[in-house]
Amino acid sequence: MAAEVTPLARRAARGATVTAASQAARIVLQVLAVAVLARLVPPAEYGLVAMVAAVVGIGEILRDAGLSSAAMRAPELTVRQRDNLFWVNTGIGALLTAVTIAAAPLVAGFFGEPDLTGICQGLAWMFLVNGLATQHRAGLVRDMRFRALAVVEVAAPVAALAAAVVVGLHTHDHRAVVVQQVATTAAVLAGVWIAGRWVPGRPRREPGMRGFFTFGGGLLGSQLVGYGADNLATFVIGVTLGPGPLGLYNRAYQLLMRPLGQLRQPSTTVALPVLARLSEDPERFDRMLLRGQQVLALPVVLVLAVVVGASEAVVGVFLGPGWHDAAPLLALCAVAGGCQTLAYVGYWTYLARGLSGALLAYSTVTAVLKIAGVLIGSFWGVNGIAAGFAASAVLEWPLSFWWLSRVTRYPGGRLALGGLRILAQAVPAGSAAWLVTWAAAGTPAGSPGVSLLLALAAAAAVWGLCLTVPPLRRDAALLADVLRAVRGGRR
Repeated sequence: MAAEVTPLARRAARGATVTAASQAARIVLQVLAVAVLARLVPPAEYGLVAMVAAVVGIGEILRDAGLSSAAMRAPELTVRQRDNLFWVNTGIGALLTAVTIAAAPLVAGFFGEPDLTGICQGLAWMFLVNGLATQHRAGLVRDMRFRALAVVEVAAPVAALAAAVVVGLHTHDHRAVVVQQVATTAAVLAGVWIAGRWVPGRPRREPGMRGFFTFGGGLLGSQLVGYGADNLATFVIGVTLGPGPLGLYNRAYQLLMRPLGQLRQPSTTVALPVLARLSEDPERFDRMLLRGQQVLALPVVLVLAVVVGASEAVVGVFLGPGWHDAAPLLALCAVAGGCQTLAYVGYWTYLARGLSGALLAYSTVTAVLKIAGVLIGSFWGVNGIAAGFAASAVLEWPLSFWWLSRVTRYPGGRLALGGLRILAQAVPAGSAAWLVTWAAAGTPAGSPGVSLLLALAAAAAVWGLCLTVPPLRRDAALLADVLRAVRGGRR
């Protein structure tokens, strides 16, 4: 039985190797971009872009329409079906570009910020560009050409950051951020078309298209609901508190949640085609989920625990002077991100088993939690909004296991225990990071850089002590085994 899955496991290992390396590079680039541009662009200018970005994000979900995931997981995908999906994504992108350009003055009027007209019209072109790239990127994933995709996804932000820095040095305003985002999408488009070596044919009637739109529609609905709930905080802060507080929240959110997204989304890229092939083998499917949780969540949640404990040092190092008020926001975002990561394997299950309708129902329920948390927290300002967002994420983690177990066979109990074991390591490590930064405050060791190094050292020492507990040591050994398999797959 083991021999049957060896080729698939080998391809997954190679994909995980390349994806892990590319995502490490992308995260470094993302953090570098935030650190550099935060020193060129003030918080209020970031807040202006964040107001539009919340609207643009909804359009991006509409532009994809769930069809990239539908193409990646489909057992069979004909050339004509792929051509049709390309033209659907491109057509939606072109329509959204035109609508957004026309509606830009209305967005500016709603927020009372005239500069939003130009920002909105500039970012609108991302819809068309991404529409042209959607199925080419999905094709690289479906064919497990992770190396080619990794090259594109690393080269694009490098080029975009260079362009943004040039603009930022001359303008010191929001135009640098707009250029960065548009340039990234343009570079990705060029890269995936070159790597994909596919020129779409004209759209034609083809049997079997309904299944793609049915799955995509359910996924689209769940993504819209989830995105709206996640970005309600941005809307509330922008409308009630203005661009200054929104800039602080946006940089804290982007410094943390953007790199997390760059870890979680590519983990889906690797896991989805493998899980789809194992969906009829419950034992192997469960084993993949349990391993996936440890490989993804253990290192991520440990790092987030350090961010919670040493948030002021992290802000001082990566955002610099003038961003001190973002520290509690960063800590609360880290709490939310940790809980979301612990539950993320449930999302893999929905996609691999084609449960887009059930995912929509679950997303609606969790959206209500997020909306309630943000609205209640808004009575206490921007920090209260971030706290409400974090509290809803804490509640969503156990809810995700229970909800999914109602609609499909799913090892929710074992995954919950695995998550608790991860927290048993992360909470002490984060507490140690907080203790040393608190003790160093007001001393020569209290500078942001030194404090962060001390926090990392203390967290590592405490984690080492945690590994004396046999179940926790076995989880770390599993992570090490997977990493060795990844290195073996690379060879």
